[in-house]
Amino acid sequence: MAQSNDFIVIKAEENGVNVIGLTRGSDTRFHHSEKLDEGEVMIAQFTEHTSAMKVRGKAVIQTNHGEMKTESDVE
Repeated sequence: MAQSNDFIVIKAEENGVNVIGLTRGSDTRFHHSEKLDEGEVMIAQFTEHTSAMKVRGKAVIQTNHGEMKTESDVE
């Protein structure tokens, strides 16, 4: 399976932002998790093992498709 060389950038806007990597294949599973504090930046890439990422917490996400912010139920 081809993998992309594209990177995504995740910048935490609060303490405790979780970035969770999800596996490829017939069963999607969590395989990696990172916790970011406010102001920390993570640069990530999809690989042959990572097909999706989940971001939990207030963060800005930049991709080659644009920039987006996560939404929070608590203000």
